[in-house]
Amino acid sequence: MSEEHNNNPLHGKTLKIIMNELVAYYGWEKLASFIKINCLHFDPSINSCLKFLRKTPWAREKIERVYLSMLEEKES
Repeated sequence: MSEEHNNNPLHGKTLKIIMNELVAYYGWEKLASFIKINCLHFDPSINSCLKFLRKTPWAREKIERVYLSMLEEKES
């Protein structure tokens, strides 16, 4: 395994795991305040978000950035 993968906190994390951790930590309402996408605002569910995020790279990048921020917040 390369050094890059060892230092990447997203390595080995599926989008489903990331979403479940974000929802557990922040809740839907707070998560929706961070990222303005409809799947978080209107009748949110993990499955509807996964479907959207898998098709929309820019939204997935935003979710991943929030996840990395959450990890940093947990460490401090």
